[in-house]
Amino acid sequence: MRMKYAIVFVSDMERSTAFYRDVLGMPLQFQSPHWTEFATEGASLALHLADGGGKPDAEAAGSCRPGLSVPDLAAFHAKMLEQRVPCTQVPTPLFGALIAQYLDPDGLPISVSEERSAR
Repeated sequence: MRMKYAIVFVSDMERSTAFYRDVLGMPLQFQSPHWTEFATEGASLALHLADGGGKPDAEAAGSCRPGLSVPDLAAFHAKMLEQRVPCTQVPTPLFGALIAQYLDPDGLPISVSEERSAR
């Protein structure tokens, strides 16, 4: 298993992009009004505009969602269910990858994707 990315939910994309780029010195990889990525050694850091629409499942500004990558998501999913880890999204094809979501003991969502094979 490896850490693949971390998504930081932000209230102001321009302000947060400037902080991570100009203050911390992270090299900008991609920028848009709702999603920005930084090129780092190892895992990617992404900024996502927090949904201020008051949805019950919306991510609040200042929260974070780590993303992990495993070689076999079906086996990982079975292990999580066996350990009674809450699953909020069963393995589902999304964004060209197979992704599931689980909750840690404090309720932090963790996304887990299956590693893509090199073809």
